[in-house]
Amino acid sequence: MGNLEKLAGIYSSAKTEYEGLKFVGKFNEALSAEGNYIALSDNAVFIQKLIGSGAKLDFVYIDPPFYSGENYSARVKDGDTHKKTVVYKDKWDSLSDYLHMLLVRLFLIRDVLKDSGTVAVHLDSHAAHYVKVMLDEMFGESNFVNEIIWSYKSGGMKGKYFARKHDTILVYSKTKNYFFEPQKEISYNRGNQPYRFKGVEEFQDEEGKWYTLVNRKDVVAVDMVGRTSSERTGYATQKPEKLLTILLDSFCPAGGQCADFFAGSGSLGAAAAKSGKHFILCDASDIAIRMMSERFDKENISYTIIE
Repeated sequence: MGNLEKLAGIYSSAKTEYEGLKFVGKFNEALSAEGNYIALSDNAVFIQKLIGSGAKLDFVYIDPPFYSGENYSARVKDGDTHKKTVVYKDKWDSLSDYLHMLLVRLFLIRDVLKDSGTVAVHLDSHAAHYVKVMLDEMFGESNFVNEIIWSYKSGGMKGKYFARKHDTILVYSKTKNYFFEPQKEISYNRGNQPYRFKGVEEFQDEEGKWYTLVNRKDVVAVDMVGRTSSERTGYATQKPEKLLTILLDSFCPAGGQCADFFAGSGSLGAAAAKSGKHFILCDASDIAIRMMSERFDKENISYTIIE
């Protein structure tokens, strides 16, 4: 049976598991909508506890495994040296197993969102097309918001194809009344000359080139975290704060609360704290929890560890 024939069964199986879940209670201490939290936990269990505790989130970003068939590491300090240690495995027995895992968690995420909330699912060419079909079914095609292309530069390429230098971020809303704040970006005039169109405000940069400000497009060019970047943690799949800031400024209101349940190096939390938002982060790796804690301590970002 091909993947196309399997999709309906995968979705049905994940939905059945989700509907049969026994919610696992709540946290010992009430969570504040103005708090920052970190948890070492299986994210499916953790999200159920959030639901049981009555939490409602403005925005959820997840950067799950991509179905890449690879293992990913972090550079962990060991005495006076650093060594590479595997922090998560992205190897699966089948596409069905991978999608089932992800869909159960997405059903739970839908439940913990506010009616005005959105979810952004960060993937690449391995599985984004399959997940989009599933999200159309789960949230409704009319609640599709954006397919954001994150374009970046890194390394070389292998094989007989164009260099694969973008990821896909699928954004869905829970209802039609979701929060969105349009962001502006620079658009240079053709020939870098002034248009002088009536009612169009134009600007000139330091090199004398003319530009206007337009609503941000769904292709976002942001550099990866470089080897010499001050925000680099040594986590293999770390995402840049600038990318997450763009998402947060667009989909999470000032003072709102966001979450990442595959939190890795904690980039969402770092970006949120610097953008006037509050965060909830969860990861199943104790190394990831340690790295994000060290990152926040270094940057004087306050947080509470919860169980």
